[in-house]
Amino acid sequence: MRVSSWREHSVIGYIQALLFTAAALTLWSYWREFHALPFMLLLSAVLLSARFCGFGPALFSTLLSVAILDYVILTPHLALSLSKAALAQLFVFLLISLLASSLARQQSRADLRAQQVQRQLADIVESSQDAILSNDVNGIITSWNGGAERLYGYRADEVIGQPIVILAPADGHEEIPGMMGELLKGERVQHYRTQRVRKDGKRLTVFLSVSPLRDDQGKIVGASTITQDITAQVRAEEALRKNEKLATAGRLAATIAHEINNPLEAIGNLLYLAHRNKQKAEEYISMAERELQRVASIAQQTLGLVRGAASLSRVDVASILDEVLNLHARKLRINRIEVRTDYRQAIQIHGHAGELRQVFSNIIGNAIEALPENGGLRVRAQRWQETNGACRPGVRVTIADNGSGISRQSMTHIFEPFFTTKKDTGTGLGLWLSYSIVQRHGGWIRVRSRVGRGRSGTIFSVFLPAAAEPSKAA
Repeated sequence: MRVSSWREHSVIGYIQALLFTAAALTLWSYWREFHALPFMLLLSAVLLSARFCGFGPALFSTLLSVAILDYVILTPHLALSLSKAALAQLFVFLLISLLASSLARQQSRADLRAQQVQRQLADIVESSQDAILSNDVNGIITSWNGGAERLYGYRADEVIGQPIVILAPADGHEEIPGMMGELLKGERVQHYRTQRVRKDGKRLTVFLSVSPLRDDQGKIVGASTITQDITAQVRAEEALRKNEKLATAGRLAATIAHEINNPLEAIGNLLYLAHRNKQKAEEYISMAERELQRVASIAQQTLGLVRGAASLSRVDVASILDEVLNLHARKLRINRIEVRTDYRQAIQIHGHAGELRQVFSNIIGNAIEALPENGGLRVRAQRWQETNGACRPGVRVTIADNGSGISRQSMTHIFEPFFTTKKDTGTGLGLWLSYSIVQRHGGWIRVRSRVGRGRSGTIFSVFLPAAAEPSKAA
């Protein structure tokens, strides 16, 4: 069937070439205006044949035109008796026709390849699992692929011609004009995390990559948007965070139990003494109340590690560091670890106190486990301003130890989820979670480490801006 179709197409091409040539001869015969342009008319027939019918029909049209020139148009009409000038004209016509046919053939092939590539690209866009759509400079949707239909629940005929703001939640309409303003400046928006709304009203967490669309003159006429649904990923990450908070609480349970047992034992002794010595009962009860407050303080700090993040508030970084060090006080005392702190003045930022407490607890806990007896731990907090980028003001916390250090091979993976060097005792989520928390606060976390005899140790540096700016996280 394919051979038969090809033959039919080929025959039609030769018939069209014959018609083009016949039309040129008719124009020359019946319109005096064309009597002086026989070569031009027949050359046009050859070009049309090459453009629309192919190289074979164009060659057929060329030979047919040469025959018409020789026997119909030029005089005398016998090939053997043509003058040298007529032969030269025929030769030039033949040469130009063949050259033009070859160029037209190449153009046809280029157009065919371009059409094939365009069809392939269209098929790729249509079959993509990601939602791909475009809109004009006024925010009106102009194209919509199958991935967009699956993600948002709208058919193409339902949204094409509609404003793109129908995909944004009610509290996110203002971000689209701002994004279009950036695109009109020629800038791209890469991996922008935001929320979108399906047709059924369900909210989605997505990554957007938006690029400007330009016309032939280079003028921006719209935007192309690729949307990736990360809703399931976000939920999985949130579940991991909650699990890590529980794991963190479990790892601290033994320390907290010892911290609480001491004041509870003291309370029991003081109550016993108060019962036996009525004269000093009030003094003993006051001392017992202080011990009870200590228990309440430890419990409060523990809750801060496991409960969900509250809204942003003023947070004293120095106080959080003191609380974390108090939680690890017994282990520090048993291992005779020397702790040096350097944060004389109160340093406050906007953030989540519970999350920041967890970050510092993870880093300090890891440092304590890496330290030998009589090791050293230094914790420093100071006001800081970034030296590059936006030069944001904030706080820089440095936690340094002279422990065993981190190997070069492990350094490339320490912030990856489930990577741990503690074998059975580690979850591999602590530093990954700490990295995520610092990013959500708009800050950064860096680490340097050295492994060697007498010169090993690790330094963690955490920068937190004065106001949490998740969109600027680095």
